[in-house]
Amino acid sequence: MDDFAKVLAAAGLDVARRALDRGYEASGAYLGRVWSDDRDVPVERHVATILAAADPELPRRITASVMAELVDAYARPVLLVPPAVDPSARGALETLAARGYSLVLVSNTMRTPGATLRKLLEQYGLLGFFKHTTFSDEVGIRKPAPEIFALSLRAVGGDAATAVHVGDDARLDVDGAHAAGMRVIQVRSTPGRPPAGRAPDAVITSLRDLPGAIDRLGGRSIDMGAPTWPPNPPTLGAPRQSRDAPR
Repeated sequence: MDDFAKVLAAAGLDVARRALDRGYEASGAYLGRVWSDDRDVPVERHVATILAAADPELPRRITASVMAELVDAYARPVLLVPPAVDPSARGALETLAARGYSLVLVSNTMRTPGATLRKLLEQYGLLGFFKHTTFSDEVGIRKPAPEIFALSLRAVGGDAATAVHVGDDARLDVDGAHAAGMRVIQVRSTPGRPPAGRAPDAVITSLRDLPGAIDRLGGRSIDMGAPTWPPNPPTLGAPRQSRDAPR
């Protein structure tokens, strides 16, 4: 919260660091309640919740420009210390794109908003592979709600019946995508017995194995989610209608 305090001080608003820390904790409790219903809120709501918990009058004293600075301070850390990326992600995406699949990204966000995650994907050279990106903070819905899969498919003209979702979480990805009518490839560190719940249609231990797993499923088209870093894997890709697409 040091950067928050600096932004506020520059705007003539003296707020104790202890109060901001308290606000951060309160925002976590608030977000937990929202996320438990498979819903989400914009990043500005995160910031406003922190401010209101620190001082109930503070949100009304924040200008639009100061809010933008606070959002930047809130979202920036992941760019300064980026998470590790699956080293085989780029090769898998290149292969699938070359085969004519449209790739769509679907991700639950946590503290880092979708706008910043796009910058991170661009930094890793991965953003350009995706025809569409869906982040929960921007659409108000989180996995495993079927709606987030459905709206992502609609964005690219995809069909759940011929789509394949790729993700690592048994509930968010496997159960969620199955509920949306899709087949699922689960990425797990070990290929052993899956946890309780409906089994995925295929299991891989690395994105390196993804193109082959899709071939074995025999789908005409793919809605693919390609995990690149924990704990928030991107999740969808959908078919592009072209003569290069697998039949």
